[in-house]
Amino acid sequence: MAIDSNNTLSVQAPKRIRIRIPRDYHKESVISKLVSENGLVVNIRAAILGGNAVGDGWFDLELQGTNEQIDNGLSYLRSLNLEIWDDNQLADW
Repeated sequence: MAIDSNNTLSVQAPKRIRIRIPRDYHKESVISKLVSENGLVVNIRAAILGGNAVGDGWFDLELQGTNEQIDNGLSYLRSLNLEIWDDNQLADW
């Protein structure tokens, strides 16, 4: 559990997302930065990666943290223009 800056408990249930990371980002630490810059715990539930970094990477992630941390993490991923699906869009994945 976590206490936010207003001394309020603000823990969110784990959020499951799926993302596509284009090969242009393969040399960048996208998931590492997601964790380190947003204070999240990330569980990689599944991944598909091409050999020798050929093609896009597909990740099924479970994000754990406060509402603010998760929102900030999603904003970071959106700033990279990555495709993101959540539980509401599972049929489209």
